[in-house]
Amino acid sequence: MTTIRLTNTRTRRKEEFRPLDPNNVRMYVCGPTVYDRAHLGNARPVVVFDVLYRLLRHVYGPDHVTYVRNFTDVDDKIIARSEQTGRPIDRITSETTQWFLDDMGALGALEPDAMPRATQYIPQMIDMIETLIARGHAYAAEGHVLFAVESYSEYGQLSGRSVEDMIAGARVEVAPYKRNPMDFVLWKPSAPDQPGWDSPWGRGRPGWHIECSAMSHELLGDRFDIHGGGNDLMFPHHENEIAQSCCAHPAPQGQQCFAQVWLHNEMLQVEGRKMSKSLGNFFTVHDLLERGVPGEVIRFVFLSTHYRKPMDWTEKKAREAEAVLRRWRAMAEGVTPAEAPDPAVVAALADDLNTPGAISELHRLANAGDAAGLKASAALLGLLGEETGAWATANVDLSAHAARLSELRASAMETKDFSEVDRMKAALIAAGVEVRMSKDGVELVPGAGFDPSKLEAVE
Repeated sequence: MTTIRLTNTRTRRKEEFRPLDPNNVRMYVCGPTVYDRAHLGNARPVVVFDVLYRLLRHVYGPDHVTYVRNFTDVDDKIIARSEQTGRPIDRITSETTQWFLDDMGALGALEPDAMPRATQYIPQMIDMIETLIARGHAYAAEGHVLFAVESYSEYGQLSGRSVEDMIAGARVEVAPYKRNPMDFVLWKPSAPDQPGWDSPWGRGRPGWHIECSAMSHELLGDRFDIHGGGNDLMFPHHENEIAQSCCAHPAPQGQQCFAQVWLHNEMLQVEGRKMSKSLGNFFTVHDLLERGVPGEVIRFVFLSTHYRKPMDWTEKKAREAEAVLRRWRAMAEGVTPAEAPDPAVVAALADDLNTPGAISELHRLANAGDAAGLKASAALLGLLGEETGAWATANVDLSAHAARLSELRASAMETKDFSEVDRMKAALIAAGVEVRMSKDGVELVPGAGFDPSKLEAVE
């Protein structure tokens, strides 16, 4: 069996992945808060953990892997959006949830095995909060329930910070009912016009952190294998998840509670700068798709950078990715994939999800003319699949144009007048066609920015 090695944020080293139960490999990834379109940065963890999901299914079998990614559908941001727009909260969350699924599907992401919504698990959250209070790790105050950070001695180990450093460096909510500035909310009161549920502490709603702890416990158990997300979630969200989950469901002596392996992807930049509305470089996945950037191209650009390194989205990278994918799709058109992906591609992914290394191996297969191996191996990265290939026009028939250019070229070789050859070549290039001429003949391949409508101008 393939040995997978992953960099565990908790231990800060690359480790051999040993699932708690090879017949039931379990992974939880924090999903979106659904109040708006997913921006490009939101999509990176979706693609990263989709590749890990595919790798786990390849190694352990599709029936032995459970992937859970949640939707946060009760949150102050959602309430604020409802107040701003006058639209009902359930309509906002239903619409934006479907937007997210549609956009991530366009990127070739498989749907997880379970996609729980926070509002479906309120009773489980209340039960968990009651357990934390009973065990002395939480306290009720003025309609709120707060987790007592000082009650958990290992708080801060994931992010590598001491409680003192976190108090000094973090913007914490100052409230008179808090015993410690770092104590965080498990339950908060709701105003009459806000979403709320009855609880032992009055009508209210859960804090953000308890949602993931309750949902992961309900669907994956006390202990599971992998917990993932962007590194912006490491503190406070994941730190708080660990604290409340380990205190509510402690592990047996000598064993690790809650998630065994923590994975975090780095952040995304645009043209070398942090994505920001103020800089004018902020856009959603939907924005790119509407501009005609194929989802598969977005995915390829993401995977060209290792998940633990900052990723820089550039127009140049998108153009290059599109050209590569067009060539590969033309090569793999109508080819039956090999029975298994190339071992070198699997080995690259098994080495801490080295997607750039895996893409290098795909280039090797393409250069060797191994279309069957390329197709099977690319599938492991979620590339070259039929479901994401509608954008590609690799099957467009350019043979008539190639024949005409060959005729013009043959005539020019005799007359030494290449003006017509240059004119047609320029028109083809303007239509996004790569023109390859050699002693063996003329080859035309749709390239980046290929626009079939412009072929009408080519004679």
